[in-house]
Amino acid sequence: MLMDSTITRHGFAGFREFHRWSIEHPEDFWREAWDELGIVGLRGERTIRGGGFEGTDWFPDARLNIVDTLLAGDPAFEALISFAEDSPRRSLTRGELRAEVAACASALRTSGVQVGDRVVAWTPNVVETVIFALGALSIGAVVSTASTDFGPVALVDRFGQIKPTVLLAAASSRYGGNEISLAESLAQVVRELPTLTTIVVIGTSDAHTTWDEWLSPHHGSELLPTPLHFNHPGFILFSSGTTGRPKCIVHSAAGVLIKVLSEQGYHLDVRPGDTILYATTCGWMMWNWLLCGLGRGATIVLCDGSPGYPNISRLWKIAHEERLTFLGVSAALIDSWRRAAIEPRNNFDLSALRTIASTGSPLAATGYDWVADAVSPDVTVASIAGGTDLCGCLVLGVDTEPVVRGEIQGPALGLDVTVFRADGSEAAVSEEGELVCRTPFPSVPLMFWGDDDGSRRHRAYFDRFPGMWAHGDYARRTPSGGFEILGRLDATLNVNGVRIGTAEIYRVALSIPGVVEAMAIEQPDGDSSRVVLFVVLEQSLTDEMEGLIRTTLRAQASPRHVPAIIVDVPELPRTRSGKMTELAVADILTGRPERDTSSLANPESLQWFRDWTVASKP
Repeated sequence: MLMDSTITRHGFAGFREFHRWSIEHPEDFWREAWDELGIVGLRGERTIRGGGFEGTDWFPDARLNIVDTLLAGDPAFEALISFAEDSPRRSLTRGELRAEVAACASALRTSGVQVGDRVVAWTPNVVETVIFALGALSIGAVVSTASTDFGPVALVDRFGQIKPTVLLAAASSRYGGNEISLAESLAQVVRELPTLTTIVVIGTSDAHTTWDEWLSPHHGSELLPTPLHFNHPGFILFSSGTTGRPKCIVHSAAGVLIKVLSEQGYHLDVRPGDTILYATTCGWMMWNWLLCGLGRGATIVLCDGSPGYPNISRLWKIAHEERLTFLGVSAALIDSWRRAAIEPRNNFDLSALRTIASTGSPLAATGYDWVADAVSPDVTVASIAGGTDLCGCLVLGVDTEPVVRGEIQGPALGLDVTVFRADGSEAAVSEEGELVCRTPFPSVPLMFWGDDDGSRRHRAYFDRFPGMWAHGDYARRTPSGGFEILGRLDATLNVNGVRIGTAEIYRVALSIPGVVEAMAIEQPDGDSSRVVLFVVLEQSLTDEMEGLIRTTLRAQASPRHVPAIIVDVPELPRTRSGKMTELAVADILTGRPERDTSSLANPESLQWFRDWTVASKP
């Protein structure tokens, strides 16, 4: 294990001493990480130039292209495996993938793409998307991807800001056994993105060049990645703001690579020869995170479509057949498996599986218990938290330390992560506050697209606590050295002057039999406010169930955790990555202007809350 060997070589007492050294000596740590993680390229002598979050220039003398790292290794080794709902297993060796990337790079150059141009993909999670992204990165283009469940308006809101020249799109998509033609939507998108010069379609198309037609003339091309500065833009990710169009977060490809490889290599024990799957779409930063797994010498597994189709054990079947060593999913999916009472250990050989990672929302202690009981007590549960803003993790698993159920094990190496009070002082252990980072790291966003003076980026991360990264998560440190994420700070409840993280309510409510989902929102009530708890139940809400929820919250949390009103709802709004969107409902209940909802998987669910809000007014 890389973590163990590094600790031993330095003579550290364990992870905590290693972590302290990494934040006290960032130049030494990140320089050593470059070498230990096998990053290919000219590192140069200097690790850091300048200082602070807004003034640090990482590896200013470096010249590299991340594709050289991602495609290094034995050409006969399997690099990529792909599963889709409607097609058989596909795979490419490293040599085959390299050849396809070379052809794609040549096709992009022939299409007029130059260093710094933006190219975009609106695709399922399939092999072609990986080839397209690597081909673009190899010539210094900037890549942005979106999943096919984004509609035309949401897509144009995102891609329209960055003026792309090439669009890779799919002719159709499938989810849960249903096939949807994208032809009409694609026509609308093309009309509204006037900067496009090349449109390529995966599948059949009468209107545009197909993927095979586009690539075919370029097979046999040599792959010659362009050496770039470390801070050259590589990825653009999108994060919905409270108003207006989504934020365009521009990341250094090299910064994301070294950050993600440090997480995979040191923290999560991803090794050369491993087989790793993260259940994601191309519209979630975990797709970029999974792509970087090629740099660990691992085989990455793409899984498109519903993880529950044709049945809820789809991912466990893949884990069995491909002998997965690492499986990443959302906390919501783990909870779905738990509620379905499936026991994968009884039906599948999971002896190769070492780690299950969970993200997207806090993983309740019951989720940890389910993995131990239904999968194996020997499988490490690594809850991780970070996000699109850094395309990586602030806090995550620590492979060399025991797992404490309900907690994230520790801070990321190289990041001085802690919890602050509102006044900027450090919160005590077990005290709640905002998750912050006090040390710069290589995947701090280079900029927001169109934010020429940097003011939007400054307001997003550095305005609340000068010189610190304020993440916007409500959290607390635990006595074991771990962290608990309690929800988004701007969705925190204020009950009679006492702030409560919504996850505290959910943790208790979801332990009650019959409660499927829960969402707590603070609603104005005269001169004060009240907490409304919306619940999705297996059966309708009865007086008995309402009483059970209240008494359980009072007993297991505190009287202030008991809501004023409990209401059963047909469904709760969630993003495409499975996160509940408390803020969208809070806007409705408080009468604020509703924010951008284009990232929701089920925006129609909000109408119920609009109707309820009108009907419940005195």
